[in-house]
Amino acid sequence: MVTSKALSLFDNFNQLTPYAVGFDRVFDNLTRYVDNNATSTGYPPYNIRKEGEYNYVIEMALAGFAREDLEIEVADGVLTIRSVKEKSDDDVSNIYRGISYRKFVRKFTIADDIVVNGAKMENGMLSVDLERVVPEEKKPRLIEVK
Repeated sequence: MVTSKALSLFDNFNQLTPYAVGFDRVFDNLTRYVDNNATSTGYPPYNIRKEGEYNYVIEMALAGFAREDLEIEVADGVLTIRSVKEKSDDDVSNIYRGISYRKFVRKFTIADDIVVNGAKMENGMLSVDLERVVPEEKKPRLIEVK
């Protein structure tokens, strides 16, 4: 829970840090992150793996789902993975059902410099490939003194 005192602290962040410029967006991203976490359930389980210096992979266990059952969207710094149709429970031949086919929405807050390169579904495991792209203007450079 964010108190009004914390809100005023966020609103006056630039007054607290006179040597930082443009960090007010950081608090917007943190708020979005908290909102995404609050709406998350524990389903489906996932891993986030780092591969090398700039690449990441989100692995999501989706037993029983096919490619056409999933929708992946990237918008405004949020990667959303959702199921688009629910399986029916009409199969009466099941004695026990331990594999869940329920609808889900899982949201990941991603940084501005992260690009989603693609996704693949293989053996019930969804893999989403991410890459950190460092633009030339963010790389270190020397400034000439005139």
